[in-house]
Amino acid sequence: MDNITIRKLTSQDKKKLGIPDSPHNTLHWSVWKCQPSTFPWKYSDKEIAYLYQGRALVKTSDGQVELKPGDLVTFPKGLSCTWEVLEDVCKVYKFE
Repeated sequence: MDNITIRKLTSQDKKKLGIPDSPHNTLHWSVWKCQPSTFPWKYSDKEIAYLYQGRALVKTSDGQVELKPGDLVTFPKGLSCTWEVLEDVCKVYKFE
């Protein structure tokens, strides 16, 4: 799916992006947690997120992607989707 991009990061990549070693709020990153649930979502801005734990499916009109620990995910501005959280998710995110 070309709307949502997912990549794995090395520890050097994480450090370069300023992603904290454990999930906590920083100057640039905010923490988001969610228990298993399903809900619609629309991204008003581009979001970059890093998953520490959990699993989720994000479904769009183009298909779906599975999010897992260690994924760096970019959601484009204007994306409409449905989140299906399969296991408790904990991530940090920021808007660009």
